[in-house]
Amino acid sequence: MNAVEMSNFSAWYGRKAILDNISISFVNRSITAIVGPSGCGKTTLLRSINRTAEMEYAFSCRGDLQVFGKQVYQIKEVDTVRKQVGMVYQIPLALPLSIRENVLFGPRYHGIREQSRLDYIVEDCLRKVALWDEVKDRQCDAAGRLSGGQKQRLAMARVLAVEPQVLLLDEPCSSLDPASTGLIEELLTSLAEDLCVVIVTHNLFQARRIARQTLFMLDGSVIETGPTDALFSNPLDERTRAFFSGLIG
Repeated sequence: MNAVEMSNFSAWYGRKAILDNISISFVNRSITAIVGPSGCGKTTLLRSINRTAEMEYAFSCRGDLQVFGKQVYQIKEVDTVRKQVGMVYQIPLALPLSIRENVLFGPRYHGIREQSRLDYIVEDCLRKVALWDEVKDRQCDAAGRLSGGQKQRLAMARVLAVEPQVLLLDEPCSSLDPASTGLIEELLTSLAEDLCVVIVTHNLFQARRIARQTLFMLDGSVIETGPTDALFSNPLDERTRAFFSGLIG
């Protein structure tokens, strides 16, 4: 089943075209990697799906975008879209709160007050991102004291706390060491058993390691997409071949 469907979708910041007539789908319970040179529209594509792109000045879009069959841009309650479609950004973000309150930021916003439920959410989400054993005895410490890798996992826990169906990640490992990167990749593989996971990455080796499907973008357009192994071993488009060989980007 496809979690996300985009058809003839285009986006602009003011008069500048960022996405050009995108028609793609993202499969549920799977990892899709989006690759391409800097500035080709990868981040705007993600942010269009969870409707955070419209927070930028003069953003506009046209076309069809559905998440589990619902027209995203026809939903009036934008918060419900961002709850269903969570996003983790490139720079590890820890809110200026305790570790515990970072995880509970979303649940509290959406009205959960029962203490036992909140306790369960904290432990469950921190376990899912393999952070519980590292912080269970210091949940009240400032989240800013965590390492970069821990902050990134905390950001993932904060997103998971509102039970999204789609998880978008924009270069989540770009500033992490190899050990932290490996841990994040293991977590994404595990999460993809239940979620649609879409990751933007400049690391082609990472795409080959964890993605079932890979999508190559260039100049705001989707050039080629397909099963990861097939796309890397035998790309059909010369531009894809040039990118993978280092001639583009």
